[in-house]
Amino acid sequence: MRPSLHFTARSGWINDPHGITFRDGEYHAFFQYVPDRVSWAPSCHWGHASGPDLLSLRERAVALYPGDGDDGIWTGCLVVDDAGEARIFYTAITEPDFGIGRVRVAFPEAGLDGSWRKGDVLVTVPEDLDLIAFRDPFIRREGESWRMFVGAAGRDGTAMALSWTSRDLEMWHYAGVVLERSTEITEPVWMGALWECPQFIAIDGREVMISSVWDADVLHYAGYAVGGFDGERFDADGWGRLTYGEGLYAPSLFFDADGQPCVQFWIRGIGDHEAGWEGAHSVPYRLGRDGAVLTAEPHPDVAAHRGPCAVDGRVEGLAADVVWSDADGSLTFASGGGTIATVERRTGEAAVRVGDREWTVPASGPLRVIVDGPVLELSSPAGVFTAALTPAGGDLRIEASAGACEVYPLS
Repeated sequence: MRPSLHFTARSGWINDPHGITFRDGEYHAFFQYVPDRVSWAPSCHWGHASGPDLLSLRERAVALYPGDGDDGIWTGCLVVDDAGEARIFYTAITEPDFGIGRVRVAFPEAGLDGSWRKGDVLVTVPEDLDLIAFRDPFIRREGESWRMFVGAAGRDGTAMALSWTSRDLEMWHYAGVVLERSTEITEPVWMGALWECPQFIAIDGREVMISSVWDADVLHYAGYAVGGFDGERFDADGWGRLTYGEGLYAPSLFFDADGQPCVQFWIRGIGDHEAGWEGAHSVPYRLGRDGAVLTAEPHPDVAAHRGPCAVDGRVEGLAADVVWSDADGSLTFASGGGTIATVERRTGEAAVRVGDREWTVPASGPLRVIVDGPVLELSSPAGVFTAALTPAGGDLRIEASAGACEVYPLS
C-alpha cells in the first residue's frame, strides 16, 4: 500500500530529500535515488519531482547519474545565483572509501526539468584534519558572499560542521570548523559522531543548526543547536532533539513560496518490496523557535488538501489530518474492523502503540496526527514522530476519548 500524499518513487530506493526549491510557480524536489533495487547502495542518483504544491509532487526524469568520475551522487543542495541561474552542489563519492566525499557542482542544460551537466570538484577534505567522513554541502547567502557548510567526523569521535566562503560560487576558501561536539557528550541530548546534512538557518534572530545524528553507520534522529554565529564560530546555547521514533531522518531545509523556513524528512521503513519500491518523504513542516527550542508544525499545504471536517470521525479512504487538543486521553485509529494505532496523551508526553510496539514521545500543546495509508506522523511543539502502519483497508475511523478533536479527510 502506497501513501497518497507522501512522496514515493515509482520504483527503486529513495532516501534523503534535498534541493527543494520554489521556482516559476511550482516546487522542485530532488532526492537520493537507487533506481534498480529496494535497498541502499553507494551508487545513488539525484531523482527529481515537481508539482504545484509540496504534497502534489510527481516524479520526473533523473537529474544526475553516477559516472564521469563519480561512483555515487550523494546529498547536497540547490542554489540560485545572482543571475537567477540554478546550480547543484553535491557530494561526489568514489568506492571503496565512500565515507570521504568531494563537493562537485552541476549546471542545468535546459531548466530544472532537464538534464544536468557536471562541473568541477570545488571542495575537498582540509589537509589538517584527520577525518573518517566528509559529505553533504549546504550553501546560504551571507551579505555579498556565500557560505558552504559540510559535515565531517573526526577519527577521535568529534562531530563537526566545516565552512568555506566564496564571492562567486566558484572559488571557495576554507574558513575552519564552525561547530563541533564530542560523541561523549550526552546531555541535554546526544548528537553522535557525525552530523550528516548539517544546515544553518536564522530563525527569529537566532542561528539554528539542524542535522542528522550518525554514529558507526547507525542512523539515529534529527537534532539541532540554537545559538549565535559571528562569521567564524557558532556559539551554541541550546541543544535539542527534533524527531522521535525510528522513521524520520535526513532533514532538508528550504524556503517555501512565502519565504518561510521549512524542513522535510526521509521516512525509513515505508515500502513494498514485492511492488519494487522503498522509502517515502514526510509531509513538509514550517519551522519556528520558542527560546532555545526548535519547533515544527505541518505546512499549510497539508491543510490545503483537507476536505470538510468529519462529524463522526469517519473518513472515506485512509488519509486524514487530526487536530487534537492538549487534554489527556486517547485517540484510536481503526480500519477494516480493527485498530491500527492508538495515541494515549499523558502530561507532557504521548504513548503511540502500533501492533505490539510502543513509543513514548514528548508532547506539548495541541497534537497533529496525519495518517496516510501506511504512514502515521505525529507532531507537537515538542517534536515530530512517525511510525509505519498496516491498514486493513476500508475507511479510516478516528475516536477521541477526551478533548476536542477535529478530523479532516485528506486527498
